[in-house]
Amino acid sequence: MIRFLHTRIRVRDLAASVAFYQKLGYQAGEMKASPQGNSLAFLHLPENDVFLELCHSPDYTASCPEDLMHTALGVDDIIAYCDELEQAGLEIWPSKWREKFTQGDKKMAFVTDPDGYEVEILER
Repeated sequence: MIRFLHTRIRVRDLAASVAFYQKLGYQAGEMKASPQGNSLAFLHLPENDVFLELCHSPDYTASCPEDLMHTALGVDDIIAYCDELEQAGLEIWPSKWREKFTQGDKKMAFVTDPDGYEVEILER
């Protein structure tokens, strides 16, 4: 059997990125250096098998063009989850997301990490 294990994204500031993803509910796992000298942080969500690998290299400038890629999280109650994120200081978009959730049954919101990577939030 083949299993999907992790996704790596490049980041400018490893500590800031770890802190951001922890606000989303990720837990920091192993932190180590790669054979190439990159600093790596492995993050996971409880009860999930797939990891998010954050990679920082001092000689690499991370840049994510808008809408290049994103990750997605499924939550049971998107309003409660987004409220928690706002209380933690994160900006939810699109603006007026609460009002938009009352206009249909598809509930979707986004946050943007420190390097411009989008995180889509969907109500399961």
